[in-house]
Amino acid sequence: MHERRQIQQRRALCAAVLAVALGAVSSDALGATATSSFTVTGTVTANCTISTAGINFTYDPVAANAGTNATATGTVTIACTKGSAPSIGLNNGLNAGLGPSGPRAMRLAATANYLGYDIYWPGTTTSWTTAAPFVPTAPASKAARTFNMDGVAFAGQDVAVGSYTDTVTATVNF
Repeated sequence: MHERRQIQQRRALCAAVLAVALGAVSSDALGATATSSFTVTGTVTANCTISTAGINFTYDPVAANAGTNATATGTVTIACTKGSAPSIGLNNGLNAGLGPSGPRAMRLAATANYLGYDIYWPGTTTSWTTAAPFVPTAPASKAARTFNMDGVAFAGQDVAVGSYTDTVTATVNF
């Protein structure tokens, strides 16, 4: 019987060794790996937003006849993608060339009365138009930047009392 037990123990031991060996072969065969690298890309597009605060003149034709232009400022604010190249153009408004002086004109309601004016680049006397847009430096961040629109209603205009208006469109190109 002792011999029988030894045979059973040897068989059990052989079976265990065989199971471990098969397991090792099997896990090695199934544990192989392969890899693949890939590139991640992204594109940052240029973008800008624009908003404005209008210009509001108080014009006194009597003082203006003495050579005093009426001046006022408005603002244009842009927020652009860092590193973009924006330029800001202002069209000539709805009444271009109809005033007694200046390239732009405000109109008194639905009359033939006009008050001539112009808008300049910040701190200059360069007429701000779409043909001569203001080109600020490239933005260092996406933070909004505000620029003055320097307006002048020219002296010497003999105009009627009332509220004159014009609509100018500001455009940012980037």
